[in-house]
Amino acid sequence: MKTRVLALGLAAAALAVGACNKDNGGNSAAPNAQTPEAKKAAGDKTIAQGLAGNGQFMAAAKAAGLDQTLAGAGPYTVLVPSDQAFSAAPAGTFDAKPENRAQLTGILTNLILPGTVLAADIDKAIDAGKGKAPLATMGGGVVTATKEAGKTVLTDAAGHKATITQADEQFSNGVVHQIDGVLMPSKESKAPVKGEKAG
Repeated sequence: MKTRVLALGLAAAALAVGACNKDNGGNSAAPNAQTPEAKKAAGDKTIAQGLAGNGQFMAAAKAAGLDQTLAGAGPYTVLVPSDQAFSAAPAGTFDAKPENRAQLTGILTNLILPGTVLAADIDKAIDAGKGKAPLATMGGGVVTATKEAGKTVLTDAAGHKATITQADEQFSNGVVHQIDGVLMPSKESKAPVKGEKAG
C-alpha cells in the first residue's frame, strides 16, 4: 500500500511538472490546463479526430465508448499502441462484444494519463525519481517510466514493456505518445464506472 501511495504521489509530481511550464503568479491553477502556446500548436483537432479512425486503438475506443471521452475537453495524455502491438495481444483481448466491454475499458484507461504530460515531463520525472517514474493512469493503475538506450520505456504492473516511438503529438484536448506495445492493467486496477468522470 505504501508503494502505491508513493507511486501515485510521484505521478502527481510528474503531472505538476508539466503544468508548471508557465509561471502562474503563485496561483495554484489546475494542473490539467494547457498553456496558450500548447493550444496554438495543437489547433482545433481533438485526440479522437486526430487518431486514425481505421486504426485498432480508435476501433477499441469506440467499442468501449471512450471515443466520446477522447473527443471531450480533457486534457488527456494517451499512450497509443501500434496496430502491430494490438495484433500481437492474446486472442480475444480486444473483442468488441458487449460482454468484453469492461475488460476493454480497463485496458484502454490504463493507456490514458490525466492532464498533458509531454515526453520532457516524463524524462524530468525519471531523473527526479533516480531512474524511475511511476505514472498514474485513469484506470487506477500505474505504469513505470524508465530510460533504456536513450529511449523512454513504459512498464505495466505485470512487467510488459512498451517504448515510446513517437512523442508529443499535440491536440486541442491533450497529447498522444505512440508506443510499440500494449500495457495491461493490474488485476487491482478499477476502471471508472460508466458516467463517472475518470481522474
